Amino acid sequence: MVQQLSSPSLDNELLYPDSDGKPLADNTTQLRLIFTIKGGLDALFKDRADVFIAADLLWYPVQLTQQQIKELEEPQRQAPDVMVVLGRPKGERGSYQQWLEDNIPPQVAFEILSPGNTKQEMETKFNFYQKHGIEEYYLYDPKNNRLQGWQRKGKKLTAITPMEGWSSPLLGITFSTSEGELALFHPNGERFVSYVEIVEQRDHERAEKEQAQMALEEERRKNKQLLARLLELGIDPNSLS
Repeated sequence: MVQQLSSPSLDNELLYPDSDGKPLADNTTQLRLIFTIKGGLDALFKDRADVFIAADLLWYPVQLTQQQIKELEEPQRQAPDVMVVLGRPKGERGSYQQWLEDNIPPQVAFEILSPGNTKQEMETKFNFYQKHGIEEYYLYDPKNNRLQGWQRKGKKLTAITPMEGWSSPLLGITFSTSEGELALFHPNGERFVSYVEIVEQRDHERAEKEQAQMALEEERRKNKQLLARLLELGIDPNSLS
């Protein structure tokens, strides 16, 4: 049963807005990869009610007063392109306010680099994830087909090398860039696919099924014609066996 989360007050909505005003993605490649990763993870954990997965959802790790927020040099929040929270129920959220979630932080974060991202911005994200409990962090640069990963060792996120063929301890998925683009694989070896690829596969299977059914009906029609012809000739079909 999905747990009902406490509704934020108006004050909370002002202190912790659901949007940062930034677009989900800067280009079609980034958007496609984000949707493919999230969709694949949704499918992977569809039977687990205690895994929450989100794309571009603001994560607020610490509850602060209005005065504390004013004194901060930069907002204490991030919106990972995709994040995974093990131990929290599925459900709708305007943002992930950690103090309302049994203080459980997201454990896995994915970022797809875009031309608009600056070095400072990505360093800020890394430091935020390191400080606030991310266990596994994956950063992919589509332009250069470069995948980087970090795994928590104590209080630090340490680089994973090599990333090719790496299997996530928390998610069980495997990473590859050998085909010229990021590819993720389920524990059973099946590749994460986009929604379009899913539809194409469904349509292909439907067409094969329809062709098989048509072939079967044609065979039955020919058999009926043969039977009718034998009977016309006074031949008992059973005598031919």
